[in-house]
Amino acid sequence: VQLQASGGGAVEAGGSLRLSCVTSERTFSAYDVGWFRQAPGKEREFVAMIRRNGGRKYYSDSVKGRFTMITDAADNTVQLQMNSLKPEDTAVYYCAAKARGRIILSAIQDKRAYDYWGQGTEVTVSS
Repeated sequence: VQLQASGGGAVEAGGSLRLSCVTSERTFSAYDVGWFRQAPGKEREFVAMIRRNGGRKYYSDSVKGRFTMITDAADNTVQLQMNSLKPEDTAVYYCAAKARGRIILSAIQDKRAYDYWGQGTEVTVSS
């Protein structure tokens, strides 16, 4: 399974970006799909996750209310709509997928729970 993340860029604080993650598989419907980010000098951290078949969504406290995960009609793309961006959102953003089984609730923020990773797309938010 290959994942391709795109959509990063440079914006001013308060602006918006939409990141996309495309799978090499026909559909994402069989996967739990997450977004993580890694700022320079920091650990990779959980941002958001959507359950397989476009199910329930989960967000980190730092992005809740500002970021939204979206699936497209073809179901082979998962997007992360990021609004009201802050300088602290600056990071490389990665999409990830769990192909087999279901990530237990207590592990959705653990990067080790995901099997496949995209290459990352960089987001820079200036103040």
